[in-house]
Amino acid sequence: MDYKKKFSKKALNDFRLIDLAINENDQKAYSEIMKSYKNSIYFTILKMIKNKDDAEDLTIEAFSKAFKNLHKFKKEFTFSTWLFRIATNNTIDFIRKKKLYTTSIHTSLKDEAGQNIELDIKDTNLDPNEITIKNEKITIVRQLVNKLPKKYQNLVKLRYFEELSYKEIAKKTNSPLGTIKAQLFRARDLLFEIMKNKKSQI
Repeated sequence: MDYKKKFSKKALNDFRLIDLAINENDQKAYSEIMKSYKNSIYFTILKMIKNKDDAEDLTIEAFSKAFKNLHKFKKEFTFSTWLFRIATNNTIDFIRKKKLYTTSIHTSLKDEAGQNIELDIKDTNLDPNEITIKNEKITIVRQLVNKLPKKYQNLVKLRYFEELSYKEIAKKTNSPLGTIKAQLFRARDLLFEIMKNKKSQI
């Protein structure tokens, strides 16, 4: 296929980075991919759920899942469309679980290539396939968290696995709310670094 005729320069550069990441385990390629899409993925998710903390968490999960399945990406569509689909599907799973109907069933978003991504939010009950996806997501997050310094692991587990709010975590750990927010912000940055630098171990 003549990719140069079908895709934009940005899409072609994404393909180049993906080839480097898959074939040579090039950590700089993973870093560039994340840098290119981190903010747009975050704000797409934030538009869906209206919660900055959850949007940060779901952004980490989206990249983790994308990097784990990068070898499955096919150059029939732009990488941005594939990545945004992973992010939105993961967020829809979260919305179903939490029953957070902050986005209309008929709402659609656009990825960076201008492709529409329809949001299909239906039944809130998880079917067997969704349960499998949920368990896979939990496994991915646990693998990431176990690579964090010990001082961050407990906070992240309270946030991810016990699903406590920042205020609840501050109360449970008897720590100032500002400290909890700062430490969890740092923990998220570390999680991104782990995904970039140790992808093969995730």
